[in-house]
Amino acid sequence: MLIIPAIDLQNGAAVRLLRGAFDSATQYGDPAEVLRGFAEAGAAWTHIVDLDGAKAGAPVQHELIARLAAETDLSIQCGGGVRARGHVEALLAAGVARVVVGSLAVRNPNEVLHWIASFGAERICVALDVRTGADGWDVATDGWAKAGGLTLNQALGAFPPGTLRHALVTDISRDGALTGSNVALMAELTRQRPDIAFQASGGVASLDDIRAQRAAGATAIIIGRALYERRFTLEAALAV
Repeated sequence: MLIIPAIDLQNGAAVRLLRGAFDSATQYGDPAEVLRGFAEAGAAWTHIVDLDGAKAGAPVQHELIARLAAETDLSIQCGGGVRARGHVEALLAAGVARVVVGSLAVRNPNEVLHWIASFGAERICVALDVRTGADGWDVATDGWAKAGGLTLNQALGAFPPGTLRHALVTDISRDGALTGSNVALMAELTRQRPDIAFQASGGVASLDDIRAQRAAGATAIIIGRALYERRFTLEAALAV
């Protein structure tokens, strides 16, 4: 299982949010320095979210992301406001290894299927951010500000087996809260869709969360606040 440390970018700084609230950002300094720390610890990948882009509905910090990609050997998975083919092309040209598509994957999955066919399944990751709803898990969009109108199962059902390879699923209620990872949700997803490599996100607070997600079948886990708050070291997470 891959350990993927995360950076959220807001106004050029590395931050983390609490449950996706833009006014809850805690700043953690220069993103280039944060990435250097990740690389020195032995990470292979990092997950970067352009929060300003997610709010605006189009990538905002493209120049910064390109500079970060040029300065690091880490493979970058990046999203935030990706709504058009040109956004994907620009991020890939900037050195991003995998582009994360969220809201559009819910609203227009056929378009995202075309991107997967064009750029390759390894270059696109669909992000599905979920809250508990009347019929299970409901998908949120637009930086978690709006209801997507679909359940998680419906959103995944738009991507038949053999199309989507990577999916990042975040339990919004746990994101940045250090309350523990949603292992039951991951176990259900990996059982239902073994064709998809699922990444777990939201609530990681201890090394036990990493062990539990690995046992549940997650192929990767996104870790943010727990690292910044020094709940454990990245080296320890990688050792797990």
